[in-house]
Amino acid sequence: MSDAAQPTAAEVRAAAEAVKTALDRHLAAVERRSGEDDPAVFEAFNQLAAAAEVYDELLYDRYDEVTPFEIPGSEELPPYAGPEEPNAISVLIRRDYAVAEPQRLLAQAQRVEAAEYDAAGGLAEDAAGTVPGALGVLFGEFEPDEIASRHKEFGLEEGDSTLWVTAADEAPEAGEWLEAPFDHVDAQRVVCRFDVSAVFDDDVSEGDEEDDLEFVEDEDLEPLDAEK
Repeated sequence: MSDAAQPTAAEVRAAAEAVKTALDRHLAAVERRSGEDDPAVFEAFNQLAAAAEVYDELLYDRYDEVTPFEIPGSEELPPYAGPEEPNAISVLIRRDYAVAEPQRLLAQAQRVEAAEYDAAGGLAEDAAGTVPGALGVLFGEFEPDEIASRHKEFGLEEGDSTLWVTAADEAPEAGEWLEAPFDHVDAQRVVCRFDVSAVFDDDVSEGDEEDDLEFVEDEDLEPLDAEK
């Protein structure tokens, strides 16, 4: 970058002040949060992430210095090019888990099988004796959202997750996409997406875990007409 194109010291200072303001707003939103999915916290997080990114870029351009900030981001999507008034939508969800406690997972699946044995008055299929079988039993018995909220009970550890809402001109025919449900995602028809990442967990000491609030999660909302 040439000297003429470099930001001024005043611009860098203004960007730093914007980060401070965004930090205050984020903390205030966290303190007033109404629940885990409080949209005000998500909005404050995104504003803080944007302010930190601008400051980092200006600081580098002006002084060849960087910040320690690392805001987890998502792969950039192209501008939305779907229908203005979608007649149908698809909701695509991916949640990753580590099988942290296999024995707990097996025990929970065996309890489900035992209950089926009692209810049916006969021998239930012995599927809970292996980890893949236990996963099949539990995901067959419980809704994915319930498993997400109770994952520790099932011996699972949360990883990253993402939710995409995509627009369609019309709903597909029954059974049309079941053989390959994730093969035909048009990024230009993504209305919005929400991402959760625990990438900051490694930076939090054991003594600080209870104080670790929204900064360990990245919730990105891309509105209908947004360009990232």
